[in-house]
Amino acid sequence: MTDEIMTIRQMCDQFDVTPRTLRFYESKELLFPIREGQKRLFTRRDRARLKLILRGKKFGFSLEEIRQLLDLYDMGDQQQTQLARTYEVARQRLADLVSQRDALNEAIAELTEQLKWGEEMLTSMRAPRSAAE
Repeated sequence: MTDEIMTIRQMCDQFDVTPRTLRFYESKELLFPIREGQKRLFTRRDRARLKLILRGKKFGFSLEEIRQLLDLYDMGDQQQTQLARTYEVARQRLADLVSQRDALNEAIAELTEQLKWGEEMLTSMRAPRSAAE
């Protein structure tokens, strides 16, 4: 069982997080390490949960969404409820990301046009004036 238990330092090294991050996730009831005095010992389940937390954050899920999805694990229905809800939340998040990307693409195109116009204006202002003027 010792290979299934990790210290806070081992968790930090394996997942590239800080001890403060792990304590924060514990305070938000996302992780449930074994407490031995001041020591925190993390189980295989904690590692799996942390992997899902970090993936959820990468995709822009809120910590509350992540907590709710993780809590569905113990429903006793072979994770069917958890999977269905995760799928639903992920589809909505994907739609949000696509919408944000489209808005960014539009803003980039508009700014590119404005910069082009600005460059043309600056070039015309710097052009040497003819002697007739």
